[in-house]
Amino acid sequence: MKVGVVGLGTMGAGIAQLAVEAGLETVGREVTDELGEKARGRIEHFLSRKVEKSQIDSFDIGLLSLTTDVSAFAECDVVIEAIVEELEPKRKLFAELERVCRADAVLATNTSALSVTEIAGATSTPERVVGMHFFNPAPLMPLVEIVRAERTSDGAFGTAYALGERLGKHPIRCHDTPGFVVNRILIPLLNDCVRVLDEARVTPADLDAGMKHGAGWPMGPCELVDLVGIDVHVHASEALWEKLREPRMAPPARLVAMANAGLLGRKSGRGFYEYGR
Repeated sequence: MKVGVVGLGTMGAGIAQLAVEAGLETVGREVTDELGEKARGRIEHFLSRKVEKSQIDSFDIGLLSLTTDVSAFAECDVVIEAIVEELEPKRKLFAELERVCRADAVLATNTSALSVTEIAGATSTPERVVGMHFFNPAPLMPLVEIVRAERTSDGAFGTAYALGERLGKHPIRCHDTPGFVVNRILIPLLNDCVRVLDEARVTPADLDAGMKHGAGWPMGPCELVDLVGIDVHVHASEALWEKLREPRMAPPARLVAMANAGLLGRKSGRGFYEYGR
């Protein structure tokens, strides 16, 4: 099987790393050669660390070829899109992919909050479009949601599910509804937790301790939002609110203010907690 990955940012590079680790021929596309080479360097670094830790025996970075041209996906069996989380750029890309990919190629989107059906609607062959929602960081998180859009064929759905397994993930099947499974449950739950911070006048550390020791969470809600990225959480929360208009889906004012102030969590060095950079 030959896999294409469009976009080699954090998510895309993680997905490409999984494909290389699984021994699959992989084509990665970035907008510039420099960005592609940076991603290849990160992938090689992380896989080398896994060899050093005896987590894998070996890997072949030669399986990864880089391109800036969508036409390089012409011979891929599955192409996974991992570009910016905005509908119009994704729709434009899928229309391009349809033109250059083989008729039997499966086109997958890694969107976490947008409608797979709307993305598929940019093509004349929506039956081959499916969602493959990996969780960040993709190499470490075991779950991938395989999302059936309104017109996804059984064949495309089965191919995506089998690829999820081949990449060493635990795939689950779901239909195209806002937030799919995990985010539909987790985002309003995290929003509730943040609202309790103010209402119960509790510290982030005490809230996190409460959920870890009282509810068995492996990580507290404030720690988790800091890890995900406060801007990422706000963006996903706004997308769910837009679709569902349920008050719990809307991002709390405190999170919006933090995102606007550049307090993004671990990646900026400060969110609910401070981190050494």
